[in-house]
Amino acid sequence: MNFKDNRIIAAPPQKVWMHLLDPAVLKECVPGCQSLKGSVEDGFEATVVQKVGPVKATFKGTVQLSELTAPHSLRISGKGEGGVAGFARGGANVTLEADGAGTKLTYAVTAQIGGKLAQLGSRIIDSFVSQMADQFFQTFQAQVEGSISTEAEVPVQTIGLWQQILRVFKK
Repeated sequence: MNFKDNRIIAAPPQKVWMHLLDPAVLKECVPGCQSLKGSVEDGFEATVVQKVGPVKATFKGTVQLSELTAPHSLRISGKGEGGVAGFARGGANVTLEADGAGTKLTYAVTAQIGGKLAQLGSRIIDSFVSQMADQFFQTFQAQVEGSISTEAEVPVQTIGLWQQILRVFKK
């Protein structure tokens, strides 16, 4: 299965790149991720719970970031075993390109599923994989863009706090 799409993210490529390498951001973005431990250099161990049609499974596996060309491209790949439900393997080639004040993030996803999951039929599996990829990058976009607004608000909140403290000491 192969899927391609892109998104315009309201942040410069360097900021998007830094989020792609942040384990906490990745954990939030992987749908159903229960845990993600490790590092960019050594890879991550993940536990993901997913329901595909009538099959619900807990997948334990690995996630690797490779082919890193900062801040332009990388490959995210993973594989997981879900016991009797089967296995899942896949990856995404991600490219970043400046687009005005933002970044065009393009991704091409490949996926392979076996075991009981594969018996559900290609339409269900194709739809599920496409939905998972879209959900990952939609959440990723929200994480990146949300961090921009948070960073902009911090100085204003800090100034307001210091003004309140100074008022107390002036009295």
